[in-house]
Amino acid sequence: MDITLFDSSAIRQNLLPFTFTRPVAQVRIGILKISEKWEAYGFSIGYETQVYLQEKFPNNGSELRINGALCPNDDLVKAINSLQKDQRLISGEEDLAVYGDGSEAISFEGDFRLITQPWEIFGFNKEQIVADFTKITAGRTSAEITDPHTIVYGKENLFIEEGAKIKAAIINAEDGPVYIGKNAQVHEGTIIKGAFALCESSHINMGAKIKGDTTVGPHSKVGGEVSNSVIFGFSNKGHDGFLGNSVIGEWCNLGADTNTSNLKNNYAPVKLWSYGTNRFANTGLQFCGLMMGDHAKCGINTMFNTGTVVGVGSNIFGAGFPRNFVPSYAWGGANGFTTFQLRKFYEVAAAVMNRRGLALDDVEKNILSTIFEATATNRVWENKA
Repeated sequence: MDITLFDSSAIRQNLLPFTFTRPVAQVRIGILKISEKWEAYGFSIGYETQVYLQEKFPNNGSELRINGALCPNDDLVKAINSLQKDQRLISGEEDLAVYGDGSEAISFEGDFRLITQPWEIFGFNKEQIVADFTKITAGRTSAEITDPHTIVYGKENLFIEEGAKIKAAIINAEDGPVYIGKNAQVHEGTIIKGAFALCESSHINMGAKIKGDTTVGPHSKVGGEVSNSVIFGFSNKGHDGFLGNSVIGEWCNLGADTNTSNLKNNYAPVKLWSYGTNRFANTGLQFCGLMMGDHAKCGINTMFNTGTVVGVGSNIFGAGFPRNFVPSYAWGGANGFTTFQLRKFYEVAAAVMNRRGLALDDVEKNILSTIFEATATNRVWENKA
């Protein structure tokens, strides 16, 4: 069945900077992106999103439209499959699914997960790892670990795809499942605690310590200490340093010994920059680290303060803590920023993508240039010029 995953305008705004470069349903939480979760239930996907994203993420024209922030479960799918023409499935004031004009409202009383804030991506990551693990491993047999020096606790909660390699690691899946994707590699001396997902062709580097409720998306390399974080994919944190309670987009690179604070010294709730309100919002969380948009980079020994938001395409370096909100296409650090001009940014992005055998084509450039123009007002130093 064809469905269209639509962006709620309020949710999309709240999920920036991640939704600058993707529809809401392309957010990864758990093992899979939200769109891939719906595909796992047998649906064919189209997107209703911002105009500048539509060439990359086309609409399939389906009259059955589902909220792109909604993670599917069996009860939801059953309710959506039962919708008749011109009915809509609601919970409170939120549209979950709309068929046709949706003139008749049907209330959904079951449990569901709607991702409405960036910190919910890591906050509900364990829940979604468990749900995805159950869905995609059902009726399948895990590949075996052939290395005699790898120790596994809770082997029944470990699933290894074909082509994965694991050497001299400690894997504890007693408190949550551990998923090792196709052609992924877990290198010597790694310690992993579930829930954890290592997606296709990603690497956990030697001696890494991976704490629970963490996802490393496809084609990424991770080292050091990582706790309760989500890396969307095609990003690297290859060296020592701490990443905790954080979300990292695609095509990011964290330099050696980058560290994120995820707890304030006074233990107060963390405030995080909100694109929806253009001010800092109280998350209500005691632990919240770094939110980094696509194509952002930071140099060696970078220190991020608790609750830092970094926009798309920024490059951060130098001593000291940069500000808690770094706009898109910023170049600099604690001593101030200039604008990372598009021509120079394209050179870096093209080189990075080429390493993965992908090209920075005109479609990508159009998306990134639109974001550059749309975020100009956040680069306050330009307004003072």
